[in-house]
Formats: sequence, structure tokens, C-alpha cells
Amino acid sequence: MIASAGSMFPWFIVFFLLFHFCSNISIASITPRFPSSIARPELISSSTTGKKVVYESKYFTQTLDHFNFQPQGYQTFQQRYLINHNYWGGAKNNAPIFVYTGNEGNIEWFAQNTGFMIDTAPHFKALLVFIEHRFYGKSIPFGGNQDVAYCNASTLGYLSSTQALADYATLIIDLKKNLTAEDSPVLVLGGSYGGMLAAWFRLKYPHVAMGALASSAPILNFEDIISPYSFNDIITQDFRSVSENCYKVIKGSWKQMEETARKHGGLELLRKSFRICKNYISIDSLESWLSTALIYTAMTDYPTPSNFLNPLPAYPVKQMCKAVEDPMAGNDTFKKLYGAANIYYNYTGNAKCFDLNDNSDPHGLSEWNWQACTEMILPTDGNNEESIFPPSQWNYSDRASFCNMIYGIEPRPNWITSEFGGHDISRVLKSFGSNIIFFNGLRDPWSGGGVLKNISKSITAIVAKEGAHHVDLRFSTEEDPEWLRNVRKREIRIISKWLKQYYLDLAQYYFIKRELIVLHMY
Repeated sequence: MIASAGSMFPWFIVFFLLFHFCSNISIASITPRFPSSIARPELISSSTTGKKVVYESKYFTQTLDHFNFQPQGYQTFQQRYLINHNYWGGAKNNAPIFVYTGNEGNIEWFAQNTGFMIDTAPHFKALLVFIEHRFYGKSIPFGGNQDVAYCNASTLGYLSSTQALADYATLIIDLKKNLTAEDSPVLVLGGSYGGMLAAWFRLKYPHVAMGALASSAPILNFEDIISPYSFNDIITQDFRSVSENCYKVIKGSWKQMEETARKHGGLELLRKSFRICKNYISIDSLESWLSTALIYTAMTDYPTPSNFLNPLPAYPVKQMCKAVEDPMAGNDTFKKLYGAANIYYNYTGNAKCFDLNDNSDPHGLSEWNWQACTEMILPTDGNNEESIFPPSQWNYSDRASFCNMIYGIEPRPNWITSEFGGHDISRVLKSFGSNIIFFNGLRDPWSGGGVLKNISKSITAIVAKEGAHHVDLRFSTEEDPEWLRNVRKREIRIISKWLKQYYLDLAQYYFIKRELIVLHMY
């Protein structure tokens, strides 16, 4: 088995798709790597709990452009959504509808990794709906033709968060009408980018969703709201909190790798040390490969075994540091690093070598690059002197130059905060927002851009010191620590409170309506 190199700097995928779909792109125009530490926030694979999400796959005829009335915007496409009626209490009982606001990928992967909805559906008697984000999975506009949809800015211009939110609103309203469930309350849920969408949906469409659970949603990771060093500072602290020696070994390894690469036969030595496949190696690709392992392991430092990105043991950061400090490695830094990388890339032990030139995109996530070049400008590249990664500075100009070269467009770094807010978030949301849960685990590097303090009585921040990337949305297991059980119990209590108030308000509405009808009769 050959293991792929991961996806921290997916410029290979950007090149492959653009060159394949738009052959006028020159190979000489491709920069060494995508100018963002995380171009795609996550990869999704199947759960390790053995639990499966049972659903029916359906399609909704969606409008291409919700905000203009130009002829092309009236085109439609087939948007996929997954639905599960098994636990629903029915429209007659106004039973709730839980909707997952789909992320940047195939919706089936998100459904299989959002066990919280499945676990709580019997308690709430909820209908479950997972909506796929436009331009991802099977929800491709322009007749489902990726050659057309992905080719250039004229078609990719319809891929944005605002269009996606309008998709969700349109689909939910139509679905409720078809089910004769107009009075059923809707709760939107999501993790990571999906969590951002859930929070923004509640703010933009409060008449459609009565509440939102936004898990690991870095809605503040824009402009000058947070430090561009925050993301990698948290990763550094994750490893340093486990072992100071582990941190120092990794921190000092980059210089040693670069010095080795410059020597005669150095790349071949590195290839053998890290068991890289013979087809390709460069120092940039090797460093990206190792950085990817560190970043994604920190993100998914779950307290139980997982297969969210790759098969991983419980507390994988500890396991990486254990490999770094293995006495059998002696003073061989590269052997130590290989042992650490092996935890992320080869925990099953099936990989014989690692392919740094794997251009595949099996999960259909590559169009995040367009979003990262337009509105999702998430500064995460800064590394100070204490960072576990080599020192560097976030440079917006690099991102802008890359995006102009690839797509011929200029990013809009201020658009998200103009559209959804972000500055002075507590003051602003307190004045008009309600019924949002923000969950963040402090071991998740994205938590630096999350809402970490309560904003009001109904906009609640749940913070878990040992939590990782939207761990609360994962399937529950018998091995879950008490703190994680308590997080989910708290979320359930809050959602129950929202539903209780919704039904009280609904009953009062119909009581007053009946009284007015009676008064009118007499």
C-alpha cells in the first residue's frame, strides 16, 4: 500500500484540477505551495465506532443565483441532501428537524462523522437532514459537469457562503412545506466551516432556524481580529504540554532536514529515512508532509480512537511524542520524526512507502481553494520564535498574488466580517442574536478564532480544555471521558430549553389567533 502525502498545501491538487479542466494554465505559473497553512480545513472519512448513519439520498432543484436576476442566474442544479425519518415524531406533533449545514466536501462523510445527531434523534424525536454544499460532492451546478463548473471564475463565482446559506434556506422551507411541517422547529448544526455556516444561518435566517449548534467554528479568524500566530501557537502548545523534549526535537528538526537536503545525496538520505516512494521528493514537499501530520494530529487529538482524517489512536499527540522519545531511535532525529509521522500516516501499518506526489482528490474537497482565494481569508501562517514550525510571517500579498495568478481574481478579505460581523462580536450579537451554542476545544488550533465567552443568556460558549476539533459532534462511545459526556449533556439541555420555549410561543400564537377569530365572529 502507498500512503498519500496529505493535504496541508494542496497546490498539487489545484494544479491538477485547473490543468485538467482548463488546459491553458501553464505549469510554470504554479507557485511552490499554496499560501495558507491550511487550505482545506479538514478531510472526512468513515467513523471507527461501527455505527452507521441510515439515510435516504434525495435531490432538490436549486437556483444557481439567489441574489441577481440575470438570465444565467435562473439556471438550476440538483442539490443532494440526506434524510432520516427513523426517529421523527411527525408533522402532526410539530416534531423538530435537525439540519446539518454541509461543509466543503461530500455530505456522506459528514453524515457518518456527526454522530451527535444520530445519538440524540430518539430523545428529541427529530427528523435528520444533511444538506450538501453547492459545488461539492454530487451537488455540482452546470449539469453536474465538473469540467464546466470548475473551469474558471465565471462559473466558480457562484460558489460562496452566502449562496450556500440561501440554498439551505430555500431547501428547508420547501421540505417543510412538502412534509406539511411548517410549524416544526429547525435546529441547524455544523462543525468547522459547517459550524460557521450554522452560526451565520441562525443570524441571517432566524425565521427558518430557531437555533444553531456551531462546533469549532472559527468565525473570528479574519482580518485583524485575531493574531495570525494563534493557529500554530496552539499546535505548539499541544505538543509542548505533552513533552518539552518532544517539542524541542521537532522544532530543531527543520534546520537539520534543510541542511541535509543541500548536501550531496542528502535528498536520497531523507527519502530512505522517511520511507518516501521513489517517484518524487523535494525538501518543500517533505516539510509539508511532516507539517500536515503535526497539524491534523493536533486538530484531531481525540480522547478515543478515530478515523476522521486517518486512522489514529486515542490521544495521538501523546503517541507522536512517545515515538519521538522512543529509546530505540537513539539520537537519530530523522528516525524520531519518522516514528511520529508514522502515527498519523501509517497507524494501521499497511503503508510500504509514502507518496509525496499524490495528486488525487478522492473526497472532492479541492474547490475549497476557490473559497480560500475569495472570501475565506483565514490568516494562519504566522510562526513566532517559539513555534514548533520554522519562523514565518503571514503575508496577504502572497495569497493575493497566487489567487490572481490561478483564478484571475482579487480576494476580498473584509467581505466575511462585512456580511456576517466579527468585530466587537459580544457587543454586536448581544443586541440582536439569540439561540446559538459555540463549542470549542482548546487543543484545536481553530479555537483561536472561536467564540470562547458567553455573549448573552441564549448565546452560549462551551469551552473544553482538553477538547479537539468538533469532538462534541462525534459519535458517543463508552470510552468517552466525563468532561466530554458533560459537554454533550449541556448541549442537550440548552437545545431542550430552546424547544420548550418554541412550543410555548407556538401555543400562545395559536391561542391568540383563535381568540381573534372568535372575537371577529361575534
